[in-house]
Amino acid sequence: MKTLTNKSIIIIVAFLFSQNKIFAQVINWNNISKQNKHLLHANVAAEYGVTAGLGYHRLMPVKNFPLWVGGEFSMPAGSNLTDDFKARLGAQIKIAAFNHFQFSARVQGISRRYQNQSVTLFNFGSDFAGTLGYYKKHWFWGVEVGFDKAIVTHFKHSDWYKENIYDNVQDGWYEPATGGNFYYGIQGGYSMKKIDFTLKAGKLLQQDFKSQPLLPFYGQIGANFRF
Repeated sequence: MKTLTNKSIIIIVAFLFSQNKIFAQVINWNNISKQNKHLLHANVAAEYGVTAGLGYHRLMPVKNFPLWVGGEFSMPAGSNLTDDFKARLGAQIKIAAFNHFQFSARVQGISRRYQNQSVTLFNFGSDFAGTLGYYKKHWFWGVEVGFDKAIVTHFKHSDWYKENIYDNVQDGWYEPATGGNFYYGIQGGYSMKKIDFTLKAGKLLQQDFKSQPLLPFYGQIGANFRF
């Protein structure tokens, strides 16, 4: 692996801020049925423009600890939809419950791609989050705190960059990890028999607890379909 230059670090941080869309599905833990073990979810979000995501999760038979395992895929709106994307694989599990209050945790592996005039970046990272909420059968709300971390990034510089900026730049995988972001916010929704309508919003903060992106907010509207 190669070490990062200061310019590379700046590019990665900008890449993460532009790609850090919080697309994880929102779950009503008090409206889960063993007869509906499949969860298809779709969402539209606002962060540096309009983005959209789709995902699928399956309910695993873990006694007293419901576990959803699956993946999600998202991309921004634009003329070249495949230039940028974000994919997640992981799980969400309910850890503890007291009356209608419940605590859940999420862990996911992330891959994401970002392309501009200078470089194409492909990144692997991780996402960890916890949610504490109040859940009823037909409605719920909660607060979420999480951390999204870049681990290793592949650089592929464009011909334009080599001709106009630096002709000896090296492509390849770079480490160590950099560009982690904390995020925190609220979420909630309304549940029917097989459909949940969800909403989430919050703020982003760089891992030094000081820096923020130009637009440090995120928002998402979604729907879950259980079958």
